[in-house]
Amino acid sequence: MSRSRAFPVRSLCLGSALAWLAPLAALADDCPAPGQWQVAGGETLTTAGLMAELAGRDVVLLGEQHDRLDHHRWQLHTLAALHAHRPGMVIGLEMLPREAQPALDAWVAGELDEAAFLEQSDWYRAWGFDPELYLPILHFARMQRIPLLALNVTPALRGRLATEGWEAVPEQERFGITPPAPATPAYRASLEAIYAEHADRDDDPADLERFIAAQLVWDRAMATALADAATQGPLVAGLMGQGHLADGDGVPYQLDDLGLRDHRSLLPWTPGPDCEPPAIRADALYVLGDESAFQPPEPPRLGVLIGEHAEGVLVQGIAPGSVAEAAGLAEGDVIVTAAGRPMAQPADLTAVIGRQAPGTLLPLEIRRDGERQEVLARFPPPAS
Repeated sequence: MSRSRAFPVRSLCLGSALAWLAPLAALADDCPAPGQWQVAGGETLTTAGLMAELAGRDVVLLGEQHDRLDHHRWQLHTLAALHAHRPGMVIGLEMLPREAQPALDAWVAGELDEAAFLEQSDWYRAWGFDPELYLPILHFARMQRIPLLALNVTPALRGRLATEGWEAVPEQERFGITPPAPATPAYRASLEAIYAEHADRDDDPADLERFIAAQLVWDRAMATALADAATQGPLVAGLMGQGHLADGDGVPYQLDDLGLRDHRSLLPWTPGPDCEPPAIRADALYVLGDESAFQPPEPPRLGVLIGEHAEGVLVQGIAPGSVAEAAGLAEGDVIVTAAGRPMAQPADLTAVIGRQAPGTLLPLEIRRDGERQEVLARFPPPAS
């Protein structure tokens, strides 16, 4: 059984192939200003001072927290600066699997409007995060005719490779992706810590191994797409969750294993009051100011742990104080329809909830103890 939490579906922020160049302990005495880059030995550079060097690389990875608007604004500005130095450029997206490549090509060619692109790429099922966070980047790519590249694979393929093994999946069904390099001890430890935080984890050690194997498939898939694109000559900029590139692990580690070592990893960083160094590391950190006042409202959340079921979406857990608890949903319920739409997989429910306006009612048809009934999930009004 696959598992997913209701909106948003978050990709795991798992831990650059280059070791961090120097500790940042000295920052407390001399904190860099917003708009600067922190690099080796605590040195600070301007964007103009760093971009020419970065634009000469084969691959540049831009990490993000998926729901942070300021992170996506930083990515857009960095992409524009890189493009000014090297117009021959490709932008890779963790957000979409290989099957969405035709939609990305049609978008860049100007053949689709936003609604058609979101439908043809199957955005809500594939990703689940608000497309408004990403559309400025997508429009930039279309305006500049920069090719967009789907880096990911579907959860179903990740699951097959992780559980059945590589030999069981025909090569033509895995997009040329080769088995990943094993996780380093440090990376494995970080994955084990993430797994331990999952409320839906299985105590079976084999489940942990499947979890780690799936994350390595994820990293390898993205690294393979980036490396293949880089062999054609352009600068390849990859957008992905910050954990996939931090601390020398994840995608950069797999790029090294594929023989592509000319890459750099970048992360945004918002220093706290004491300017303590960040917990995760990269080749360069961009210093953000406090953008919290401009962060969009939290997306709607039903507050359930969900999984697959033959008749719809299975409720595996209820968060205390959640919309789901107030609506009377219970563990073991099967959500058959939401807003009148049939629910075939967890991503279907995620998509409906993601479009739910604050202060509105969402009708859910559920099956409980063999009988169907309707419940109404009331989402709170927007904060004043």
